[in-house]
Amino acid sequence: MRSMADVWRVALLVAGKDLRAELKSKTALVSAVSFAAMVLMIFTFARDSTRLGPADLMPSALWITYAFAATTALHRAFALEKENGALDLLLLAPVAPEAIFFGKFAANLVVVLVVAAVTLPLAVLFFNVDVRGVIGPLVAVTLLATPGFVAVGTVIGAVSVRTRFAELMLPLLLLPFLLPPLIGGVQVTARLLADRPLSEVAGWLRLLAVYDVVFVTVCALLFPSVVEE
Repeated sequence: MRSMADVWRVALLVAGKDLRAELKSKTALVSAVSFAAMVLMIFTFARDSTRLGPADLMPSALWITYAFAATTALHRAFALEKENGALDLLLLAPVAPEAIFFGKFAANLVVVLVVAAVTLPLAVLFFNVDVRGVIGPLVAVTLLATPGFVAVGTVIGAVSVRTRFAELMLPLLLLPFLLPPLIGGVQVTARLLADRPLSEVAGWLRLLAVYDVVFVTVCALLFPSVVEE
Protein backbone atom coordinates (compact mmCIF):
# COMPACT_ATOMS: atom_id res chain seq x y z
CA MET A 1 0.00 0.00 0.00
CA ARG A 2 1.41 3.38 -1.04
CA SER A 3 1.90 5.98 1.65
CA MET A 4 0.69 9.55 1.31
CA ALA A 5 4.32 10.66 1.25
CA ASP A 6 4.84 8.58 -1.92
CA VAL A 7 1.67 10.03 -3.48
CA TRP A 8 2.78 13.62 -2.84
CA ARG A 9 6.33 12.88 -4.02
CA VAL A 10 5.05 11.53 -7.33
CA ALA A 11 2.55 14.39 -7.61
CA LEU A 12 5.37 16.91 -7.28
CA LEU A 13 7.37 15.09 -9.95
CA VAL A 14 4.41 15.10 -12.35
CA ALA A 15 3.69 18.77 -11.65
CA GLY A 16 7.34 19.69 -12.15
CA LYS A 17 7.46 17.79 -15.44
CA ASP A 18 4.35 19.57 -16.76
CA LEU A 19 5.54 23.00 -15.65
CA ARG A 20 8.96 22.51 -17.24
CA ALA A 21 7.27 21.44 -20.48
CA GLU A 22 5.05 24.53 -20.38
CA LEU A 23 7.96 26.85 -19.63
CA LYS A 24 9.77 25.36 -22.61
CA SER A 25 6.88 25.63 -25.09
CA LYS A 26 4.78 28.43 -23.51
CA THR A 27 1.93 27.30 -25.76
CA ALA A 28 -0.83 27.35 -23.15
CA LEU A 29 0.25 30.65 -21.58
CA VAL A 30 0.71 32.50 -24.87
CA SER A 31 -2.63 31.32 -26.28
CA ALA A 32 -4.51 32.05 -23.03
CA VAL A 33 -2.99 35.51 -22.55
CA SER A 34 -3.57 36.41 -26.21
CA PHE A 35 -7.19 35.30 -25.89
CA ALA A 36 -7.62 37.35 -22.69
CA ALA A 37 -6.21 40.51 -24.27
CA MET A 38 -8.44 40.14 -27.33
CA VAL A 39 -11.65 39.58 -25.34
CA LEU A 40 -10.95 42.47 -22.95
CA MET A 41 -10.29 44.76 -25.90
CA ILE A 42 -13.62 43.76 -27.44
CA PHE A 43 -15.43 44.47 -24.15
CA THR A 44 -13.73 47.86 -23.92
CA PHE A 45 -14.71 49.05 -27.39
CA ALA A 46 -18.21 47.53 -27.21
CA ARG A 47 -19.08 49.41 -23.99
CA ASP A 48 -21.44 52.35 -24.26
CA SER A 49 -19.70 54.91 -22.04
CA THR A 50 -22.86 57.00 -21.72
CA ARG A 51 -24.80 54.17 -20.09
CA LEU A 52 -22.28 51.92 -18.39
CA GLY A 53 -19.25 52.97 -16.37
CA PRO A 54 -15.99 51.00 -16.56
CA ALA A 55 -16.28 49.84 -12.95
CA ASP A 56 -19.77 48.47 -13.71
CA LEU A 57 -18.64 46.34 -16.66
CA MET A 58 -15.19 45.33 -15.48
CA PRO A 59 -16.24 42.55 -12.99
CA SER A 60 -18.21 40.65 -15.63
CA ALA A 61 -15.63 41.23 -18.37
CA LEU A 62 -12.77 40.24 -16.06
CA TRP A 63 -14.26 36.94 -14.90
CA ILE A 64 -15.68 35.89 -18.28
CA THR A 65 -12.29 36.54 -19.86
CA TYR A 66 -10.43 34.77 -17.06
CA ALA A 67 -12.70 31.71 -17.13
CA PHE A 68 -12.44 31.13 -20.86
CA ALA A 69 -8.73 31.95 -21.00
CA ALA A 70 -8.23 29.40 -18.22
CA THR A 71 -10.17 26.83 -20.26
CA THR A 72 -7.80 27.47 -23.15
CA ALA A 73 -4.85 26.77 -20.86
CA LEU A 74 -6.43 23.62 -19.38
CA HIS A 75 -6.72 22.03 -22.82
CA ARG A 76 -2.95 21.53 -22.88
CA ALA A 77 -2.91 19.46 -19.66
CA PHE A 78 -2.98 16.10 -21.41
CA ALA A 79 -2.55 17.15 -25.04
CA LEU A 80 1.26 16.88 -25.15
CA GLU A 81 1.28 13.44 -23.53
CA LYS A 82 -1.41 12.26 -25.94
CA GLU A 83 0.55 13.56 -28.94
CA ASN A 84 3.79 11.91 -27.78
CA GLY A 85 2.15 8.66 -26.68
CA ALA A 86 3.30 9.27 -23.12
CA LEU A 87 -0.14 9.23 -21.51
CA ASP A 88 -0.51 5.44 -21.58
CA LEU A 89 3.04 5.01 -20.27
CA LEU A 90 2.29 7.37 -17.41
CA LEU A 91 -0.84 5.41 -16.52
CA LEU A 92 1.08 2.12 -16.69
CA ALA A 93 3.76 3.38 -14.30
CA PRO A 94 3.67 1.83 -10.79
CA VAL A 95 2.27 4.96 -9.17
CA ALA A 96 -1.08 5.78 -7.63
CA PRO A 97 -3.54 7.40 -10.07
CA GLU A 98 -4.29 9.93 -7.35
CA ALA A 99 -0.66 11.08 -7.54
CA ILE A 100 -1.05 11.72 -11.27
CA PHE A 101 -4.24 13.67 -10.61
CA PHE A 102 -2.72 15.89 -7.93
CA GLY A 103 0.37 16.47 -10.06
CA LYS A 104 -1.71 17.48 -13.07
CA PHE A 105 -4.00 19.54 -10.84
CA ALA A 106 -1.10 21.41 -9.26
CA ALA A 107 0.50 22.20 -12.62
CA ASN A 108 -2.83 23.33 -14.08
CA LEU A 109 -3.50 25.47 -11.03
CA VAL A 110 -0.16 27.25 -11.38
CA VAL A 111 -0.71 27.90 -15.11
CA VAL A 112 -4.28 29.17 -14.58
CA LEU A 113 -3.20 31.46 -11.74
CA VAL A 114 -0.47 32.88 -13.98
CA VAL A 115 -3.17 33.57 -16.57
CA ALA A 116 -5.19 35.32 -13.85
CA ALA A 117 -2.12 37.34 -12.80
CA VAL A 118 -1.88 38.66 -16.37
CA THR A 119 -5.63 39.08 -16.97
CA LEU A 120 -6.20 41.36 -13.98
CA PRO A 121 -3.61 44.02 -14.98
CA LEU A 122 -4.91 43.88 -18.57
CA ALA A 123 -8.45 44.52 -17.31
CA VAL A 124 -7.24 47.42 -15.19
CA LEU A 125 -5.39 48.83 -18.19
CA PHE A 126 -8.30 48.54 -20.63
CA PHE A 127 -11.00 49.74 -18.23
CA ASN A 128 -8.86 52.30 -16.39
CA VAL A 129 -10.26 51.32 -12.98
CA ASP A 130 -8.32 52.03 -9.79
CA VAL A 131 -7.99 48.77 -7.82
CA ARG A 132 -5.12 49.76 -5.55
CA GLY A 133 -7.32 49.73 -2.47
CA VAL A 134 -8.80 46.28 -3.17
CA ILE A 135 -5.96 44.42 -4.87
CA GLY A 136 -5.48 42.10 -1.88
CA PRO A 137 -9.13 41.00 -1.70
CA LEU A 138 -9.23 40.61 -5.50
CA VAL A 139 -6.25 38.28 -5.39
CA ALA A 140 -7.80 36.39 -2.48
CA VAL A 141 -11.13 35.81 -4.25
CA THR A 142 -9.27 34.65 -7.36
CA LEU A 143 -7.33 32.12 -5.27
CA LEU A 144 -10.60 30.99 -3.70
CA ALA A 145 -12.54 30.68 -6.96
CA THR A 146 -9.91 28.81 -8.97
CA PRO A 147 -9.07 25.36 -7.46
CA GLY A 148 -12.55 23.83 -7.85
CA PHE A 149 -12.97 24.36 -11.57
CA VAL A 150 -9.31 23.53 -12.24
CA ALA A 151 -9.87 20.14 -10.57
CA VAL A 152 -12.95 19.54 -12.74
CA GLY A 153 -11.03 20.69 -15.82
CA THR A 154 -8.23 18.25 -15.02
CA VAL A 155 -10.62 15.29 -14.95
CA ILE A 156 -12.54 16.43 -18.04
CA GLY A 157 -9.24 16.98 -19.82
CA ALA A 158 -8.26 13.37 -19.12
CA VAL A 159 -11.56 12.22 -20.65
CA SER A 160 -11.75 14.57 -23.62
CA VAL A 161 -8.14 14.06 -24.77
CA ARG A 162 -9.08 10.52 -25.82
CA THR A 163 -11.86 11.77 -28.12
CA ARG A 164 -11.64 13.07 -31.68
CA PHE A 165 -13.08 16.45 -30.69
CA ALA A 166 -11.03 17.22 -27.59
CA GLU A 167 -10.88 20.99 -28.32
CA LEU A 168 -14.69 21.14 -28.36
CA MET A 169 -15.45 18.67 -25.59
CA LEU A 170 -13.47 20.37 -22.81
CA PRO A 171 -15.19 23.80 -22.91
CA LEU A 172 -18.64 22.26 -23.43
CA LEU A 173 -18.32 19.88 -20.49
CA LEU A 174 -16.54 22.37 -18.24
CA LEU A 175 -18.92 25.30 -18.81
CA PRO A 176 -21.64 24.17 -16.33
CA PHE A 177 -19.00 23.76 -13.63
CA LEU A 178 -17.62 27.24 -14.33
CA LEU A 179 -20.88 28.98 -13.48
CA PRO A 180 -20.69 28.93 -9.63
CA PRO A 181 -17.12 30.33 -9.38
CA LEU A 182 -17.80 32.70 -12.28
CA ILE A 183 -20.94 34.17 -10.72
CA GLY A 184 -19.36 34.25 -7.27
CA GLY A 185 -16.26 36.01 -8.60
CA VAL A 186 -18.37 38.62 -10.41
CA GLN A 187 -20.51 39.28 -7.33
CA VAL A 188 -17.55 39.71 -4.99
CA THR A 189 -15.52 41.80 -7.45
CA ALA A 190 -18.48 44.13 -8.10
CA ARG A 191 -18.89 44.74 -4.36
CA LEU A 192 -15.17 45.37 -3.93
CA LEU A 193 -15.03 47.92 -6.74
CA ALA A 194 -18.13 49.63 -5.32
CA ASP A 195 -16.39 49.84 -1.91
CA ARG A 196 -19.05 47.70 -0.29
CA PRO A 197 -18.34 45.54 2.81
CA LEU A 198 -17.44 41.92 2.23
CA SER A 199 -20.18 40.93 4.66
CA GLU A 200 -22.61 41.48 1.78
CA VAL A 201 -21.03 38.58 -0.13
CA ALA A 202 -20.16 36.30 2.79
CA GLY A 203 -22.53 33.69 1.39
CA TRP A 204 -20.73 33.70 -1.97
CA LEU A 205 -17.36 33.33 -0.26
CA ARG A 206 -18.61 30.33 1.70
CA LEU A 207 -20.03 28.84 -1.50
CA LEU A 208 -16.67 29.20 -3.27
CA ALA A 209 -14.86 27.53 -0.36
CA VAL A 210 -17.34 24.63 -0.24
CA TYR A 211 -17.17 24.30 -4.04
CA ASP A 212 -13.38 23.92 -3.86
CA VAL A 213 -13.42 21.30 -1.12
CA VAL A 214 -16.21 19.25 -2.71
CA PHE A 215 -14.93 19.21 -6.27
CA VAL A 216 -11.25 18.70 -5.50
CA THR A 217 -12.21 15.73 -3.30
CA VAL A 218 -14.71 14.26 -5.78
CA CYS A 219 -12.34 14.68 -8.73
CA ALA A 220 -9.47 13.01 -6.85
CA LEU A 221 -11.75 10.05 -6.13
CA LEU A 222 -13.11 9.84 -9.69
CA PHE A 223 -9.82 10.26 -11.55
CA PRO A 224 -8.59 6.62 -11.19
CA SER A 225 -11.86 5.28 -12.64
CA VAL A 226 -11.84 7.82 -15.45
CA VAL A 227 -8.31 7.12 -16.68
CA GLU A 228 -8.52 3.34 -16.32
CA GLU A 229 -11.52 3.01 -18.65
